[in-house]
Amino acid sequence: MPDSPNKRKFRRWQMNHPASLLLEGAVAQACCNILDLSLKGVQLAFPLKLDRDKFVRMRLILASDIHLNFEAWVAWHKIPREGVNTYGLYFTKISDSDKEKIYQFICRFYPSHIKQQICEIVPSNTWPYRTGQCALSGQGGEIMEEKKSQDRRIFDRFPTRMPLRFLDAGANLEGIAETCDVSAKGIGFLSSQQIAPRSPLEVWLEIPDKGEPLYARGEVAWSKYLEPNKYRIGINLERADLMGLSRVMRAA
Repeated sequence: MPDSPNKRKFRRWQMNHPASLLLEGAVAQACCNILDLSLKGVQLAFPLKLDRDKFVRMRLILASDIHLNFEAWVAWHKIPREGVNTYGLYFTKISDSDKEKIYQFICRFYPSHIKQQICEIVPSNTWPYRTGQCALSGQGGEIMEEKKSQDRRIFDRFPTRMPLRFLDAGANLEGIAETCDVSAKGIGFLSSQQIAPRSPLEVWLEIPDKGEPLYARGEVAWSKYLEPNKYRIGINLERADLMGLSRVMRAA
């Protein structure tokens, strides 16, 4: 049985968003309200009856062009009020592309949620650096742009400051950080949370070009402690993304 969603560290976005769903085997959609949503689960209110502690498969229509297909565990059920049941669903099978759709949905319909989380976790005066440089002090805080003779990377890194959202689903870890530099094959960022080397990460880079967040996957190559609640992280991306890098460079 999956852990209770109440133990999750993932940010839940509160809302009261009208949507519809189609349960596996059903012939018609049902109207519902999304009360909160995260990358690990959803709280729904609707008239249909679901059995607690059971798996369900469904399609959740967040918007006309945003549909999620997933399997979930019915973790809890609140006694219906006025004929409406409230359920807490814990995702047990959901694709990476659908997790990206969730983040795109929040960015489009509830951008204030993202901005608030960035301000809570990465306040404007937290990191002592600005676009074009990474002026860090303290042992282990050297600038990531090393001398070319010492840098074996194929792709150049470009100093830039942009909000970044990361997710390690296996470790139940989610957070907001800011980049120091970006290349087509890697990202360097500062985080208030420690992330162990070799941790697999999904990242969403908030590029200020009015487009969708840039999504990528990679692995933590190294992590350095700078001072309490400040870590320097370097990740290697699974594949080179030259188109994504061009977006970063145009917006920097």
